[in-house]
Amino acid sequence: MSLSRKYGRTFHFPFSPGTTSDDRINSNYWQDICQIPTIIHTEKLDGENNCLSKYGVFARSHAAPTTSAWTKSIRERWHLLKNDLGDYEIFGENLYAVHSIIYPNIEDHYFVFGVRENNHWLSWEETVFIAAAFDLQTVPVIETIKDLNDKTAFENHFRKLVDQPGYFGSIDIQTQRSCTMEGIVTRNVDEYSVDDFQKNVFKYVRKGHVKTDEHWTRNWKRASLKFEKNVDNK
Repeated sequence: MSLSRKYGRTFHFPFSPGTTSDDRINSNYWQDICQIPTIIHTEKLDGENNCLSKYGVFARSHAAPTTSAWTKSIRERWHLLKNDLGDYEIFGENLYAVHSIIYPNIEDHYFVFGVRENNHWLSWEETVFIAAAFDLQTVPVIETIKDLNDKTAFENHFRKLVDQPGYFGSIDIQTQRSCTMEGIVTRNVDEYSVDDFQKNVFKYVRKGHVKTDEHWTRNWKRASLKFEKNVDNK
């Protein structure tokens, strides 16, 4: 039995090229997204989804807290926050271990993208406020959009946005050259219920993004922060 409800599956936009056989696509995304007064595009950072709750730090499974080596740092931070979390479940990208993208300009390893409280996902404004209250950073916001009315224009503009480097810079781990961001997560700027997650959150992932393999967990490296040099220790 899980200690909490794990993060919901985020459906891809139908024009997202980075889908795999295990992914789900929201073919009716335009109908759903047009029901939302205001959306925001946030950068999809290349890390591990880690949840901070009063029960511990969780990765993919919420059956038990994670104990992986690359979550040691965020678990140490959690010990300072745990007594004040209450019903808040803070979800963020943990960039402590390098996956497929190197970020040369990050000043932290953990970036919040959502806060869940009981059966609701909180608004982006509340998410930013709560993250700041716990001295946590949030993922970069690329754009805020209101009053969608042209599907083709939306998709064309979206492709231009995603065909850029990330906010913190982005370097392909294999080629060591500048690359585009991993993708974009689009969400309702207002709060919404957990059961309506798939109608309020959408994602786009670049083609051929994943560069890691089954040996990744044995050979992972710590991501250096902007003010550090030549840090690759664990």
